[in-house]
Amino acid sequence: MDLNTLWFILITVLFSGFFVLEGFDYGVGTLLPFVAKNDTERRVVLNTIGPHWDANEVWLLTAGGAIFAAFPNWYATLFSGFYLALFAILFALIIRGVAIDFRSKNDSSTWRQVWDILFCVGSLLPSVLFGVAVSNFMTGVPIDANMEYAGNFFTLLTPFTLLGGVTVLLVLTFHGMLFLKLKNGVQAIEDRIKAMGTKLGLVMLVVTVAWVVFAAFKTRLLTNGPVAIISVALAAVLLILSVLLQAKGSDGKAFICSSLAIVMVVVTVFFSMFPSVMISTLPGGLSLDIWNASSSPKTLKIMTIVALTAVPVVLAYLIWSYWVFRKRVTEKDLHY
Repeated sequence: MDLNTLWFILITVLFSGFFVLEGFDYGVGTLLPFVAKNDTERRVVLNTIGPHWDANEVWLLTAGGAIFAAFPNWYATLFSGFYLALFAILFALIIRGVAIDFRSKNDSSTWRQVWDILFCVGSLLPSVLFGVAVSNFMTGVPIDANMEYAGNFFTLLTPFTLLGGVTVLLVLTFHGMLFLKLKNGVQAIEDRIKAMGTKLGLVMLVVTVAWVVFAAFKTRLLTNGPVAIISVALAAVLLILSVLLQAKGSDGKAFICSSLAIVMVVVTVFFSMFPSVMISTLPGGLSLDIWNASSSPKTLKIMTIVALTAVPVVLAYLIWSYWVFRKRVTEKDLHY
């Protein structure tokens, strides 16, 4: 395996970690107004992700940094072409982080409700926009022969990409609901989650199937080798299992299935494009692949050594932090 392919796989792994871990953060944030009806309950919900949300965002920063270092032409085309969409995501993430901290600065119920709403919006908007971006990767975007994006923001908004946005929103919301079932210790919140669980799961499955069928006609999903086909099939099975298991009360197993399904979805997206990283839809345009978008072999070699040294340490810390904060959150755990 050459280093170009290795770094394509490593970036796939980084985005898988991001969508699994930060994904349940987004899901919890999206569900906040629906499962928590007073300030105490909202504080419990926020505290379930309190020790993890900022660390989980590091996966996105690391993935972006890896693209910048390993595939600079991909980074340049992506961040210039998707500038407005990425700025909207960044703005939402800033508001989201500020909302968690600022809601506790004033005891006013109105003050806290405003920041809770902003936290919900800051969780919902990135989920939708990431779904739109992912769908655009799969279908391709207008890139000219100079590797420059030739469209605008509205070029990225099509029925398929908008459906992708809704699909990712529903998948991450369901994923967050499963995490909340594992971490919440308040009965009233648990009752509301149970009431919506199966309904949300069924809606998610229907929309996801629609998106996959759409993708089969609009993308290389079924024509770009066996990896994408196998991974999308596994994702479908795992999502169905997660819905069935949560309905039976096997929340831990359901969460594992949901996590693995998200990993399979990310694998599907990346390997439906491989070896391309950004597909051009223009006649005479230039698609970016793991060779024409990459850094020099020496750079990739140095990065590989650094990654093999640092990643095990980061993973060990991540596992330790989740172990330390493994217990359910109740009203007794609330403090500012």
